[in-house]
Amino acid sequence: MNLARLLATPCLTALLLVGVCAHAGAPIPPVPHVDLSRYLGRWYVIASIPTRFERGGHNPVETYQLDQQGRVCTAFRFRPGSFGAPPKMIHSIASVMPGGGNAEWQVHLFWLLRAQYIVAWLAPDYSKVIVARDKRDYVWLMARSPHISAADYQAMLARVKAMGYDLSKLEKAPQRWPEAQPAQVAPAPVCQ
Repeated sequence: MNLARLLATPCLTALLLVGVCAHAGAPIPPVPHVDLSRYLGRWYVIASIPTRFERGGHNPVETYQLDQQGRVCTAFRFRPGSFGAPPKMIHSIASVMPGGGNAEWQVHLFWLLRAQYIVAWLAPDYSKVIVARDKRDYVWLMARSPHISAADYQAMLARVKAMGYDLSKLEKAPQRWPEAQPAQVAPAPVCQ
C-alpha cells in the first residue's frame, strides 16, 4: 500500500491530525469548572516558562483576590536574582471569561497589554495548578505550599509536556522559606 492510499484512510488521517494539532497551537482545554472561592488566595510558583518580567525570580508568589466588580486582582511578588534582593511586585487585573467555568481569564497588564490565562489542570483539592496559554509561550506550575513532592512535580511535568510545551524552556523557581529577610509575603492585590 502506498503512502497516498494509506493517508486516504479516514482513521489514520484523523490520528495524524490530532497528533499534529496537539502540539501545533491547538487550543488547550481548560478544566470544566473552577470554584473561585477555593481558588483565590496564595499560590507559590514551583516552575514556569517565565515572562521577561519574572525571569530569575526567587520566592515567587502569586495572590488572587476578587474585587466588588467580580474582577480578579493579582499581586505577583518575587525577589529578582537572589533570595537577598528586595522584593518586587507586579499587579494585574483579570476578567473571568463568560461561559468558561471560571477557568479562562483575560489578564490586563500595564494598561493595554492583555494575556490569556487558562486553568489547564487543577488538583481536586486545589493544592496544585497548571496555568497555560494556547501559544505555549508561558506556563506556570503552582502550589499552595512552596515545595511539592518529586512525584507530584514529575506528574505535573508530564501534563505540561502532553499539552505540547517544550520542557527544556521550563525553569524551576527557587523557593526558600521562611525568608532570611522577612517581608510581607502576600500583600492584598490592588485593583486599579
